[in-house]
Amino acid sequence: MPLHRVKLIVNPNADLGRAWIAARDLRPVVEEYGGADWAGTVYPTHAMELARLAGEQGYELVIAAGGDGTTHEVVNGLMQLPPELRPRLGVVPLGSGNDFAFTVGMPRDPYQALRQIFTGKPKRVDVGVLQDNLGRQEYWANTLGIGFDATVTIRSRRFRILRGFLVYLLAVIQTILLNHEAPNFKVETELEKWERRMLLLVLCNGGREGGGFYVQPAARVDDGVLHYAGIDRVSRWMMFRLLPEVMRGSHGRFSQVHLGEFQRMSIQADRPLVIHADGEIFAGWGVDVHQLEVNILPGQLEVVA
Repeated sequence: MPLHRVKLIVNPNADLGRAWIAARDLRPVVEEYGGADWAGTVYPTHAMELARLAGEQGYELVIAAGGDGTTHEVVNGLMQLPPELRPRLGVVPLGSGNDFAFTVGMPRDPYQALRQIFTGKPKRVDVGVLQDNLGRQEYWANTLGIGFDATVTIRSRRFRILRGFLVYLLAVIQTILLNHEAPNFKVETELEKWERRMLLLVLCNGGREGGGFYVQPAARVDDGVLHYAGIDRVSRWMMFRLLPEVMRGSHGRFSQVHLGEFQRMSIQADRPLVIHADGEIFAGWGVDVHQLEVNILPGQLEVVA
C-alpha cells in the first residue's frame, strides 16, 4: 500500500552530533520516494511528542533517524496512541549502538536503510512496558538493563571523542574496575520464582545491546515472550573472563550466568537500582527505584524492515 504521509524525526545530536550531517545527505533519497515532513528534536522527550503528534495528525509512517535513544522516544510516543491511530515505524541507524535497527534487520548504511523503509514490508513486533514503585511507566523496544550495564550506559556518555562499539567496550572495562555492586534480587515470573545477588540483570526483547554485546541470543522481537540474562556476584577477574563470551553470545554455558524467558516479571531489590531502557537512563544514581513490574505487549507495533 503506498504511503501518503511520512514524518521523519531526526535527532541532530546522535553520534556526537554527526547525525545531522548524515540526515541532511539523505534528503535526495527521501525525495525520490515522494518526500516527507521533517522534524528535528531540540530537547529530551521531544521525539516522543513529535511521534505522538504525527499519529494524531494522520501520518502513516514515522521514521526515527538517530540512535537507540531516538527510537526509544519515538516508540514511547507511538505507544501512547490507540492502535487505530498508530503509524508504522521505520528506523534509520545514525547513532552509536543502533541495536534495535540491527535487531529488526536494518542495514548499517543509512542510505540502504532508508530505501528499505520505503520499499520493505511491515512486520509486527513486541513491545515491553515497565512500571516502577514511583508510579512511572515506560515502553521499551530492545533491552531493559538493571545494574552493571546501566552503569556502563552512564559511563559511556563521558567519552566524547570515541565512537561506536569502542565507547561501550571501554565503559564496560571501566565499570568492571570501579563498580562492583550486586543488589539482592527477588524475582517472580509466571514460570518461576528466585532470589539471588546479581551484578547484572538484562531483560531482552532483542538480543543485542551496546553495539555488539549479544546478551540474550535467544531473544526475538516477534516471538511473544521476553527473555532475561543475569550474572551472579562474581569476581572482577570473572567479569573480564565473561566479557568476550558476551560479545560472542556464548556466556550461557557458565554456571554463574542465568538465562530464561517470561511474559511478566516482578522485581524487588534491597537497594535503589540503576536502570536503562534502550540505552536511555530510566533510573540513575540517587533515584529510589527498587521495585519493577515488567510485561510484554505482543505484536503492538508495526515496523518496516
